[in-house]
Amino acid sequence: MAEKIFLSPPHMGGNELKYIQEVFDSNYIAPLGAFVDRFEKDICHFTGAASAAALSSATAAIHLALRLSEVKAGDKVLASTLTFIGSVAPILYQGAKPVFVDSDESWNADPGLVEEAIEKERPKAFVLTHLYGQSAKIDRIAEICKAYDVALIEDAAESLGATFKEKHTGTFGDFGAYSFNGNKIITTSGGGMLVSDNKTAISHAKKLATQAREPALWYEHEELGYNYRMSNVLAAIGVGQMEVLPSHIEKKREIFSWYEELLGDIEEIEFMPEIEHSRGNRWLTTLTFAYTDPAKVMATLQERNIESRPVWKPMHLQPLFKEALCYGKDVSEDLFARGICLPSGTAMSKEDVEQVASMVRSALC
Repeated sequence: MAEKIFLSPPHMGGNELKYIQEVFDSNYIAPLGAFVDRFEKDICHFTGAASAAALSSATAAIHLALRLSEVKAGDKVLASTLTFIGSVAPILYQGAKPVFVDSDESWNADPGLVEEAIEKERPKAFVLTHLYGQSAKIDRIAEICKAYDVALIEDAAESLGATFKEKHTGTFGDFGAYSFNGNKIITTSGGGMLVSDNKTAISHAKKLATQAREPALWYEHEELGYNYRMSNVLAAIGVGQMEVLPSHIEKKREIFSWYEELLGDIEEIEFMPEIEHSRGNRWLTTLTFAYTDPAKVMATLQERNIESRPVWKPMHLQPLFKEALCYGKDVSEDLFARGICLPSGTAMSKEDVEQVASMVRSALC
């Protein structure tokens, strides 16, 4: 069988092992250490955020953002419905009630539905997902949230390096969350980052993420905390990955352009758009078929040892959220029914992409 082509595997840049060795030599393995501080500074420098906290996951980052936004049990929190469960589970951690919002033609949350839901539901916060590395209509959404005094938490887990009007996703709202899971554009094997221009809030986040320990000789606790901080070892990997992030973004965009070149003539195929004034990181190349069943295409790819995935199943269709409200539903349901994510790893060659595209063509009706 041919060597497997993965959807979005890790791709090291070269200095990660060197930095890990420095960690081992210092014996600051975990928790925290010089590389955690350095990774946080690197993220701030790259994105323009004023402050950052390196954490165990983007889910942890969203959870802390909700905590810092004073979301409590019984509060309503708006969320994109077309997203991954990690974006939404923290709402339940706080005992709050998710209210979902459908997508528009950009695949991201529809600003009109966002405003309608805010007017009717009066949520405490909105967890907005920038899907598949593509910016939502963030300027309009940020204006709406500000007008209604709704905390805006950007789930930029998939969109590190994506911009809108040359400003990075994750830096428009009150808080932003990035992911360094194994399949993201850069990885620490597992991890996340919370960013904000509110330095006081990030300082509090770091305390909460370290079991909310007070500055006493003994272990003193006045509030509930969590074990959410990133280890120095993982942060060392992150520092190495930050050195290749710009080239990874360019390669992801090149891979997308190759797929467009190879499949763009097929009438039934429509690629996820890039909205005006934005520049995505094209984390995954995603597209829809007008009438071919994506499951048929995925089965054909699997036969050739090529990994692919459906588009995220909307949260309002998940059994866990069967009682939740959703403003609109048709767009996200349609994208789920017709969409597919194609291999987009940054180590892919054009020949790899040509092989995938050829198999997609062979599976079409």
